[in-house]
Amino acid sequence: MASPLSCSMLSYLSVPSPNSHALPQLHPLNLAPFSRTSNALRSAIYQTRANRTDRALSVSASSALQALIFDCDGVILESEHLHRQAYNDAFSHFNVRCPPSSFQPLNWSSDFYDDLQNRIGGGKPKMRWFFKEHGWPCSSVFEIPPENDIDREKLIDTLQDWKTERYKEIIKSGTVKPRPGVLRLMDEAKAAVR
Repeated sequence: MASPLSCSMLSYLSVPSPNSHALPQLHPLNLAPFSRTSNALRSAIYQTRANRTDRALSVSASSALQALIFDCDGVILESEHLHRQAYNDAFSHFNVRCPPSSFQPLNWSSDFYDDLQNRIGGGKPKMRWFFKEHGWPCSSVFEIPPENDIDREKLIDTLQDWKTERYKEIIKSGTVKPRPGVLRLMDEAKAAVR
């Protein structure tokens, strides 16, 4: 099973550039080890690396902290299983059968999806890889497996668009909760810059 975060929990601290006309420079912060205290959070926010050297740079929150960016899916909430659910719902909705002789819609197991999402990024590439490896499916979009690139892309686009809307519905349902401490982290970050 995947670690709670499929990529490291990195955020970025925006530090003013020495050239006031240039865009702010983004420096990575590792916020994964922050403790539950405000002081630890503030320390993590105020510590960054200047010019990617080992010299730590202390910054004043009021003048330098402009953004705290959660940069990868799964940081704010555990989402891999929700994406898998949305894919499986799309496969069921469009009666995607792979191989075409199958009587049941395609269903990616938790173990399979965990491996797949750690090897292939992006929804369309995941499906494209899967169908190339296991055969293009029949579905309510195409009664017989698509044989040309245009039809294959239409199938992928249709599935991905529906999956994305389904994922949004799942998120909006109110049943999905953020990871422990995320809302507090956001509140403390806002308070630190006031």
